[in-house]
Amino acid sequence: MTSSADSSVLDDFLAFTLQGQRPEASAGTAPSGVRWTWQGEGVLLLEPAKAPTHSVLVSAGIHGDETAPIEMLSLLIADIASGKAPLAANMLVIVGNIGAMRAGDRYIDDDLNRLFSGRHASLPESREARRAAELEDAALKFFERAPLPRWHIDMHTAIRASVFEQFALLPHTGAPLARAMFDWLRDARLQAVLLHREKANTFTHFTAQQAGALACTLELGKVQPFGQNDLTRFAASDAALRRLIAGEAAAERAPLRVFTVVAQIDKQSDRFVLNVASDVPNFTPFAAGTELARDGEYCYRVSHDEERIVFPNAKVKPGLRAGLMVIDTTDATLASLD
Repeated sequence: MTSSADSSVLDDFLAFTLQGQRPEASAGTAPSGVRWTWQGEGVLLLEPAKAPTHSVLVSAGIHGDETAPIEMLSLLIADIASGKAPLAANMLVIVGNIGAMRAGDRYIDDDLNRLFSGRHASLPESREARRAAELEDAALKFFERAPLPRWHIDMHTAIRASVFEQFALLPHTGAPLARAMFDWLRDARLQAVLLHREKANTFTHFTAQQAGALACTLELGKVQPFGQNDLTRFAASDAALRRLIAGEAAAERAPLRVFTVVAQIDKQSDRFVLNVASDVPNFTPFAAGTELARDGEYCYRVSHDEERIVFPNAKVKPGLRAGLMVIDTTDATLASLD
C-alpha cells in the first residue's frame, strides 16, 4: 500500500506536481489494487491489478495555461486510486509543460506542441525542447511494452471561442481512419473533428506515427486560470475517457461534423497581416475570394465556396502556423469508415 506521504501523488497529482515534490518511494499500490510508478516530474504510470486489455496515454498541460484538462485528469487519478474509476488498461499520465503551468503561461521559451518528432533538436537552449525530448522518450517506452490497442488522448483548451465549443483534431499519418476513434469521439459528444492532411510536430502526431497509437487532440473549451474552470462542461469527455480506460463500450453516438484541412496560413515575417478580428471564433466561415492574410508578396484568398478558419493567431513567431483553413467533409469521411 502507499504510505501517507506518497498517497498525495495519487490524491492530488496536480498539487503534487505544481509543488515540485518527489515521492518517498517511486512505486506503490493504491487502495484499489492499481500499481503506480512515478517516472519523473509529471509522468505517472498506472497498471491494473489484472492483466491489461489495452493501453492509454492521457496527456494534459502541453500548454501551461490550459488548466481544465489538468484538473480533470488529476481528479481521475484520485478516482482510479480509490477504485471509483475502474482501470482495465495500462495508463500513462503525462502533465506536459510544468514550468509554464507554474507561471500561468502558455509556454516559457517555445510552443511545446510544435517541438515533437525531433524538432526539439533544432532548439537546444529551449526549456520546452528538453521537455519534448523527455516526453517522446516516456511515450515510446510506454508503448513499446503496452498491449494493443494503443490510444493517446491529448487534452487541451483553446485560446478563443469556437463555433463548435468542443472539437478534436486527428493527426495525418497515411493510415486509414479508424472507426473506433470516431465512435469514441461521438461517445465524448465532441461536436466536430478536424482532419489534418500533412505531418506535424504535435505530440499526437508523434505517438500516432512512431507508436501506431489511435491519437487525438481534444479542444474542450476556453482557457481559464486554475480554480476557475466549470468542470461540469467537460462531463461528457470525462465520462468517455473513464469508459475507455475501463474497457467499456461507448454509451452513445452523438452527431459529429467532420472538417478537413485544405490550407495552412504561415507567418513568414514580421510584415504578416491576418485580416481576421482578434475575437473571431474558431470555425468562422468565409466566402470564396476573401483575402485573409498577406505577408509581402504572399496572399491567401479563400478558394472554395466556403472555408472556415481554425486557430487564427497573428502573434505567433515567424515560421509558425497562423491559422488553418478547413472545409466540411462530413458525409464523405463517415462513408469511408464503412
